[in-house]
Amino acid sequence: MDRHTIARLNAINRRFYAITAQDFDASRGGAWAGWEQLLPHIRDTRGALPRRVLDVGCGNGRFGRFLAEHAEAPLVYHGIDSNSTLLQHAEDALATRADIKATFDEGDVVTEPPDAGTYDLVALFGVIHHIPGTIQRETFMRTLAQRVAPGGFLVFTAWRFYEYERFRARLIPWPEDITVERHDYLLDWQRGETALRYCHYVDDTEHARLIEATGLESMVDYRADGRTGDMNRYSALKRV
Repeated sequence: MDRHTIARLNAINRRFYAITAQDFDASRGGAWAGWEQLLPHIRDTRGALPRRVLDVGCGNGRFGRFLAEHAEAPLVYHGIDSNSTLLQHAEDALATRADIKATFDEGDVVTEPPDAGTYDLVALFGVIHHIPGTIQRETFMRTLAQRVAPGGFLVFTAWRFYEYERFRARLIPWPEDITVERHDYLLDWQRGETALRYCHYVDDTEHARLIEATGLESMVDYRADGRTGDMNRYSALKRV
């Protein structure tokens, strides 16, 4: 995918979150069901959860809140997101908690993925479907893997929206002046303000390629979340 198309698709999503940030925060305050299932797989040999956490595309910081509530010691949590409104919600939610020391950066992870620091856990939830381009997604995963400390984990989800009729019913035709790749879709938002978002459907073949690109060891793979309990595919990878 060429740079112009990547920039255009990314701009669609930047506008989407600018329009929907308040609705998004209001409708996405709780923990994902799949996070509970994840916890046993990311504990160390002493049974402790990761302490240094990078949350890529952190949104309103709800994963940080969830992890802090289950951790044995205070977290050192760093969240990155491109939307200032969602980041403000995250800062407000975590500012007074004694169980988490949180810092945040406003940044576009599509154009500038995190390139410094090492962490016991790098989390990528609800993001990979917004990264335009097959090669770019593999490069993105490889970059995140470099942020994982020895013995640490990279956990990501792929939203399997295209497998459900209620999401296929929301697909909008692409404009004629844009050329996208296979499994690239434009979805409308049916809550509050009218907005469109670019989403890529990661199938099983591509999911395996994304794991391979990291060079990390796959620890667990499962489906969870949503009305049917299987809308996200989770993979937890470890640097051994």
